[in-house]
Amino acid sequence: MSKAVLVVAAHTDDEALGCGGVIARHAAEGDQVHLLFMTDGVSSRDALDDAAKARHKAAQLAAQVLGVSSSTHLNFPDNRMDSVALLDIVKEIEAKIKSIQPQVIYTHHLGDLNIDHQITHKAVLTACRPQPNFCVKEIYAFEVLSATEWNSPNAESFIPNVFIDITNHLPTKIKALQAYAEEMREVPHTRSFEHIEVLAKHRGYTVGVEAAEGFVLVRSLRAGLAQKP
Repeated sequence: MSKAVLVVAAHTDDEALGCGGVIARHAAEGDQVHLLFMTDGVSSRDALDDAAKARHKAAQLAAQVLGVSSSTHLNFPDNRMDSVALLDIVKEIEAKIKSIQPQVIYTHHLGDLNIDHQITHKAVLTACRPQPNFCVKEIYAFEVLSATEWNSPNAESFIPNVFIDITNHLPTKIKALQAYAEEMREVPHTRSFEHIEVLAKHRGYTVGVEAAEGFVLVRSLRAGLAQKP
């Protein structure tokens, strides 16, 4: 049975960096994957309209590559989401959840260095306050290279406890990231194509597969256990 999946990302490119392989796998298995972006990802750089349009076009191309069903772009201030009342952000996420009724949500890890990532995580958890008959049954936090691993050692560490095999979908993730070539860097920068592949292999080898993406399980609600034979 197909599922509705929601990926809530602070910036365009976070979705491909954090869970591009899993998005491609969900889509290949017949699930409906929806993207919700909080900011344009470039306005904090004093970017011109052309730069914002180019980033939006890149996000559209990446979504096509990954097999995404829909993308929604909000206009919260890039790298300044802490200047917005949390309630205003939560309401936008709540509206999206009400619209698509996702069973699974992927979003940022609370321990990321980037302030927009932290606030997005908090807003998702607030929007997903447990209620009777609530649609969301699983919430996972992903890692984003050049944000998750750059935070203070005193911050909450990203220690994945869920690994999803993306062996057959790593090439699709790389192709989606090629749409964001302007955001990628040369080695030995952490946000390089080479490091993306190294990390996928590392996560995979950790659990005995060729490539994987790692996640921190935030919540998992199971309706019942299988009956014993």
